[in-house]
Amino acid sequence: MYDVIIVGGGASGLACALTLASSRGRGWNWAEGRTYLVFDTGESDLHKAYLKNVPGVQPMTGTQLLEVIKEQIKDWGGVEFSEEKVVEIKKDGEVYKVYTEAGKEYSAKYVVLAGGFKEFSIKGLELEVVENPKSPKPGRVMIKHIDFEVMPNLFVVGTLAGLSSHFTSCAGSGVEVAIEILSRMAGKRIVIHDVPQD
Repeated sequence: MYDVIIVGGGASGLACALTLASSRGRGWNWAEGRTYLVFDTGESDLHKAYLKNVPGVQPMTGTQLLEVIKEQIKDWGGVEFSEEKVVEIKKDGEVYKVYTEAGKEYSAKYVVLAGGFKEFSIKGLELEVVENPKSPKPGRVMIKHIDFEVMPNLFVVGTLAGLSSHFTSCAGSGVEVAIEILSRMAGKRIVIHDVPQD
């Protein structure tokens, strides 16, 4: 069983994974030994992007930026990646069970939906899927939520949460949800900041 499963490997999903992983190695007993799983089918719209307006980041392709973030995640450890497609999620008491197209089953206490706004076809949960009002293209969807939470310990981020498709908007939502999950794990409000080493 994983602590958190993230469905989607774009800006919001990877930002969420990076923030979760970065809680390790800080002397927080509650954060050590946590395991995270990211389902990434490689379909993020960032693969079509060339980013010139991300604050603090030199211009690069979206694919390059995704690889940079994945390397950052690997440096922290504790995150596994799968290319399997998630087709169903079911709530079983305090746990979510995640089923893939390959017939495999995974489970976690927390699930983060980060699959983008083109469609939402995952079965098993009663979610309210509506049109995304911030998309300039018709037919894009979002899942209704309150502060990114759809149901207890099930979150939605990025464009699937109704945000605009800018990298920083989506990545920021992933960070927000990761901090909320980490705070619940810690039993108190936390933030993660690093300072230069002398």
